[in-house]
Amino acid sequence: MKILLTGGAGFIGSHLLERLIARGDDVAVIDDFNDYYDPAIKRRNLPRSGFRLHEKDIRESADIVVREKPDVLVHLAARAGVRPSQSQPALYESVNVAGTLGLLEACRQSGVNRVVFASSSSVYGNADAVPFREDNPNIAPISFYGATKLMGEHYVRIYSRLYGIQGTCLRFFTAYGPRQRPDMAIHSFTAAIDRDKEIPMFGDGTTERDYTFVSDIVQGLLGAIDRPEPFAIFNLGESRTIQLRSLIDLIGKTLGKTPKIKQMPEQPGDVKRTFASIDEARRRLGYDPKVGVEEGIREFVAWYRKL
Repeated sequence: MKILLTGGAGFIGSHLLERLIARGDDVAVIDDFNDYYDPAIKRRNLPRSGFRLHEKDIRESADIVVREKPDVLVHLAARAGVRPSQSQPALYESVNVAGTLGLLEACRQSGVNRVVFASSSSVYGNADAVPFREDNPNIAPISFYGATKLMGEHYVRIYSRLYGIQGTCLRFFTAYGPRQRPDMAIHSFTAAIDRDKEIPMFGDGTTERDYTFVSDIVQGLLGAIDRPEPFAIFNLGESRTIQLRSLIDLIGKTLGKTPKIKQMPEQPGDVKRTFASIDEARRRLGYDPKVGVEEGIREFVAWYRKL
């Protein structure tokens, strides 16, 4: 299969890229190596060969879609992070919304008829009904990042309805594992505990997250690539939650150290809980997450210690 992968040098993208190359797909990558975190980390993420690299902003990549004309556009690239989006909403709208729209329009114009779009559990906001189901009619993001991801889903749906582009949107639930971005909770907590530094814990530690190991996310992505839908939305999570304070204690236990915690006020845009219903992904994508958070933290710490 010929695949155009945006964000292929990122955390999730680089793991997916390795799997696509290993199974023999013809893969091209778009990545601009922006400075949200150290671009050198992203360059190290990439395999040495087996793909074509286009170093370009997705907002300026319509010509690449036309030139590559893939069987599937897998769109992972985005301006990431809930908290930074609260202070830079225009940037997030430009990259995540206008950038996605531009790629979809390029697909329409060049005859690319399949898209897999990386969305986020952030679209649910503080949904009351748990676990979070894809057909919840009352989802309301509470961050600009979540709003941009929900708008991306809407654009995929509209292009599917108007132009027959097959679109699958995948709502990722807090992915973690080797190569995780250094700003994300598990990576930053691990680094702080390992260096005997204080961890800023926002809130009282009772917020809950559904953490999903990167290999399980990739399995869901491959399922979406291989099983096209006219239009569909799927959650990719472990379908299990852990409280923030328990997560910190688990990382400390795995490292063999006692965490030093500094309690901080809750942050605007942070939701109280994420919890995925994965029944539809199991049924229609063959999704079957294998790595529980205890095993996943062990694997992450083992990777971290090799840095």
